[in-house]
Amino acid sequence: MRVRAPSLALAALGASLPISAPPVTSLLATPSAAATLALRAPEHSASIPTGPASLAEPAISANPVSGDTITIARVRYDGGGDWYADPTSLSNLLLAIRTRTGIPVSSRETVVRPLDPALSDSPYLYMTGHGDVRFSPQERAALRAHLEAGGFLHVDDNYGLDESFREELLHIFPETELTEIPPDHPVFHAFYTFPDGLPKIHEHDGEPPQAFGIFLNGRLALFYSFESDLGDGWEDSSIHGDSPELREAAVRMGVNLFVYALGQTVRRP
Repeated sequence: MRVRAPSLALAALGASLPISAPPVTSLLATPSAAATLALRAPEHSASIPTGPASLAEPAISANPVSGDTITIARVRYDGGGDWYADPTSLSNLLLAIRTRTGIPVSSRETVVRPLDPALSDSPYLYMTGHGDVRFSPQERAALRAHLEAGGFLHVDDNYGLDESFREELLHIFPETELTEIPPDHPVFHAFYTFPDGLPKIHEHDGEPPQAFGIFLNGRLALFYSFESDLGDGWEDSSIHGDSPELREAAVRMGVNLFVYALGQTVRRP
């Protein structure tokens, strides 16, 4: 099995990944500055995206997007945790990816379970929540096979996910430990530059942010953002009260993750 990636991404990405961009030192950004950081010129402002003030349901689709449109697939899991947390986050991030990079992404996320056939059409998986995570043995095997085939999973701890996620990871990759990712890793420089590594976005307990990964044959296949809460920073501005500077840092890190993941899973000519 190999992860299938939409062919239109080739034209958008070209052969230039990763590219350099001004460092995020003060965590400040302006629309005009961000707009110059596109792989191709965006048609819209690249300021921090905002969506509707509130959404009763996540902006998601139960079916995979068709054709050559790329999107982010949210992983649905059992165990009681809120896999659907931060419902406006991914639509806002997708808007930022589209306007800042020109990559032809959908405006909506999709939702997949590990045993769904659509998993192999999802080069970028995202998982978050506050509570317990549980996968069946078959789901664990499917996730492992997907990542070994070239897929990418971003797990974003939304404060409360850590313990159960680490337990599940021991079942999925019993022979591999989470490794802390240093600030000089390409994921922190794929589009924007983060000289200090993962940014701290939403304060819960004052602990520093940490980035961990699972590496398969030298490839970063799983990125775990801990004590950062990037998803809160991607949500509509009225929801969590994070400053514009922190929300901009969250969006920039999200763009980096997407560009980095597609650079691995999309074959460039």
